[in-house]
Amino acid sequence: MPSTEIILTENVPGLGAEADVVKVRRGYARNYLLPRGKAYEVTPATLRELDNLKKKRAEREARELNDAEELSRRIGKLHVTFTLATGESGKAFGSITAQDIVTRLKNELGADIDRHKIVLEHPIKNTGEHEVSIKLHHDVVTKFKFQVKSAEEPKAEAETTAEHPDKKHRSFFRRKKETQ
Repeated sequence: MPSTEIILTENVPGLGAEADVVKVRRGYARNYLLPRGKAYEVTPATLRELDNLKKKRAEREARELNDAEELSRRIGKLHVTFTLATGESGKAFGSITAQDIVTRLKNELGADIDRHKIVLEHPIKNTGEHEVSIKLHHDVVTKFKFQVKSAEEPKAEAETTAEHPDKKHRSFFRRKKETQ
């Protein structure tokens, strides 16, 4: 297949970052990258502009790294408690997912974090202290520690049944009295 060289002007997932010279198929360049302003064709004039794009990329990467490190410090200082609905036996009815963690971080810190950046092997279904890794930047990974507590304590339910020991449980269906 025929291919062409282009210079990227912004990050394109799976292809490269800004100021990268990459080879792509002509149709992809002509129909997607060039009309959207994500790339330029390689010409002598655009090769001269390549230095400006590299400076812009270096500034952006430094700014993103500083922002990620600052957010990592703020997340490390944060103490959060999640409540989880549990039954009488202590079994959880729900779970804490990556989306729940993202929503809580947005409420507490005001920072938008993509839920795919949270490393969570499985949803959290038990109470106690948990630790989750968050990949904020390819160089910055932070640990987020939080507490999970039960919404209702099973001890409280045991006390209410102890107060009324003579109360009998009625069955849902009433039996018909036999008439003779």
